[in-house]
Amino acid sequence: MSKVSLPRHVHRVVAGGREYFYYQEGRGTTHAGERIKLPDNPQTPEFWNAVRQAQGVSGPTPTDTIGALIDAFECAWPTMQRKLSRGTTDQYRRYLKVARKAWGDLPARDLRPKHVDALVRKIGAEKPGAANNVLDALKAMCRWANGPVELMMHDPTQGVHHFAKGEGHTPWTEAQLAFAEQTFTGALRRFYFLSRYTGQRISDVVALNPNNIDEGGFTLRQKKTKVTPWCPIFPELEAEMATWERRPGPYLLQEVGKSIGKPFSPNQMWKVFDAERAKHPILAGAVPHGLRANAVISLRSAGYTALLISDMVGMSVEMVEHYSRHADRKASGQAVLRELEQSGNRIVKPLKNGKRK
Repeated sequence: MSKVSLPRHVHRVVAGGREYFYYQEGRGTTHAGERIKLPDNPQTPEFWNAVRQAQGVSGPTPTDTIGALIDAFECAWPTMQRKLSRGTTDQYRRYLKVARKAWGDLPARDLRPKHVDALVRKIGAEKPGAANNVLDALKAMCRWANGPVELMMHDPTQGVHHFAKGEGHTPWTEAQLAFAEQTFTGALRRFYFLSRYTGQRISDVVALNPNNIDEGGFTLRQKKTKVTPWCPIFPELEAEMATWERRPGPYLLQEVGKSIGKPFSPNQMWKVFDAERAKHPILAGAVPHGLRANAVISLRSAGYTALLISDMVGMSVEMVEHYSRHADRKASGQAVLRELEQSGNRIVKPLKNGKRK
């Protein structure tokens, strides 16, 4: 069995080629507690309920509840063939707490789509994004539970729909882009250029380093999706990188405080950007992820197809089309205008300053 993250006081013993699990407080000390044998499979609800009983929970503990199912799902993450990123597991854990609070003691077999739909609608009335995240976490758990582990025989999320997506992260305005290029310095400037011209998430930008360069582009395995795009190093980024000091390690290193010289975490980079944004009203509303939209729009405006952009940025074709919808509409309108002008059917008169009415 693959390595599993075990709770405190639980230890694993291998004997005769088999794994055994025990609960014992103060193990190896003079005040060691009773050694309690646990079920052999830490991916089952029974294992986690046995741990609870060993911790002092009195009376029988159900092993087929939603709460127990969530415990088993979380325990199975390290053993899954398709590994989940730290960000994904943190997201699942956060939103499954909502399900645990709502139905923790409910037998899993009794959870129905009407219950899930009611919860999602209730949350979505004020926070549609959070409602969608709860539903995603539940769907992931139910897919796992209905698989080879066979902990469920039905899918209580079937037929439950997400709330419609909003407009997504807003791309930076031309004024904001120009301000950043003229004003940002140090690591923040590097972060801006890398984000602007690769279209990568903040979690991937902070990890970029010279070892990712591959024949004129960056090859990197994205932390969230595990996709490995090849991002061209466009001339604007290449010219900026030519001014950077050549050194090993990530391009982005902290410049102040006790951690000076150390790599940024995504959260630390966010704080640096947030502090700079607070100083300049022109940056109001700008977020790092918006630069991902700017990168897609620039590529789309240059004539690249959604499929090619998907390969370059490591984003689904659907999301590429979602981000570039404004550029596509504008390009379509301009194409119609050019055709009308070429045919002599001018319907928009130019003003004296060269602009159109």
